[in-house]
Amino acid sequence: MTRRWFTSVLCALALLAPGALGAASAAEGERTPLRVMTRNLYLGADLAPVLAATSRQGLVDAVTAVWANVQATDFPERAEALADEIAESDPHLVGLQEAVLWRSQTPAGPGSATHVEYDFLQILLDELSARGKHYAAVASVTVGSDFEAPRSTPSGLQDIRLTDRDVLLARTDLPARNFSVANAQAARFQNHVPICRPVLGCPPNPPLRVERGWVAADATLRGRTTRVVTTHLEPAAPAVQEAQTDELLAGPLNTTLPTVLLGDLNSAAGGVGATPGTNTQSYNHLLAAGFTDAWTATRPRTPGFTCCQAPDLRNPTSNLTQRIDYVLFRGKVTALATNRVGDAQADRTPSGLWPSDHAGVRSVLQLR
Repeated sequence: MTRRWFTSVLCALALLAPGALGAASAAEGERTPLRVMTRNLYLGADLAPVLAATSRQGLVDAVTAVWANVQATDFPERAEALADEIAESDPHLVGLQEAVLWRSQTPAGPGSATHVEYDFLQILLDELSARGKHYAAVASVTVGSDFEAPRSTPSGLQDIRLTDRDVLLARTDLPARNFSVANAQAARFQNHVPICRPVLGCPPNPPLRVERGWVAADATLRGRTTRVVTTHLEPAAPAVQEAQTDELLAGPLNTTLPTVLLGDLNSAAGGVGATPGTNTQSYNHLLAAGFTDAWTATRPRTPGFTCCQAPDLRNPTSNLTQRIDYVLFRGKVTALATNRVGDAQADRTPSGLWPSDHAGVRSVLQLR
């Protein structure tokens, strides 16, 4: 455990009621707290120019620029910093968003691209293993879209395929009597955004479906079971996002178990720094349904911004101006400490990249 994390935990605990530090220390001695993290990995580029393309050549140009940015934001290098964050925090469970799979096909043509360029999930797992940390995907769901389009290369066109995934990671190195995971589930939301563009799909052909989803599992820590859910809600259509929140509440969050929700909700807390896509009621709907925000429970005097760095990840000072990544909980759970990761200058990679366009959030939760 690094000095920075240790110090931040003490600061967070100090914001609780008088005597909380001693009580938390005693609780840790008696019952191991559940450690969780939510982390948007950043797929590597802004896809807006691709989705806005109105011609075949415009699409090729946009995909060419996106792929150049994906290569420049160098996930293998960023994965080292992301793995350091997880290794230092040592969470039992990690909710990942944008754990994408990039594939290619040369030359471009019929069929689907199968040559793996970057598998973000496997790269991250390999980096964790290299640090002696053992995690596995409990479940995953393919979200966003499984989208393929050509880019230009000096030797001709090459197809680039993006498969977006949300994943729930769990530790695999603990005795089952201490920690286990069961009842893994994953599904896509029924509410989604159709995109109608002549070059992407438009009636009479099926439109491109930008879908989102969730992953859930029941984690048992020293005899206490908690439902843990991770999701990445829609940023482009507020009404769709709020409907997805209702699906969560009626689906995996509809349980009598203590519940923890991890994710990039794309709904700005209190509207602070909100953009048109994040000025939504999703966050408030979850609070109204009985959830508590681990950040405000432990860090009420600090903004805790988590979004967003520049698309190239090379902005010299942090651009984080809104909080849209959360650890929320309901039921017999108490938040002991909550902190951000990937938000400080010291967290940047040797070449100057931020680990992601988001900061992550980690929490220490006591199961009562």
